[in-house]
Amino acid sequence: MHCQLSRLAREIETSRREMVQLASKASLTDRNVIEASTKLDSLLNTYHLMINQK
Repeated sequence: MHCQLSRLAREIETSRREMVQLASKASLTDRNVIEASTKLDSLLNTYHLMINQK
């Protein structure tokens, strides 16, 4: 489980950086920014579910 959490944490950080980069170049309502935000939300939700299962 720890390995999965570490991998997920890295994926979250990568997704967060991608979203910030997209948002710095476009409107926060841009389709690509919203998609990146939705992906990040999903990753964060998965992370929290895994933490709570411990």
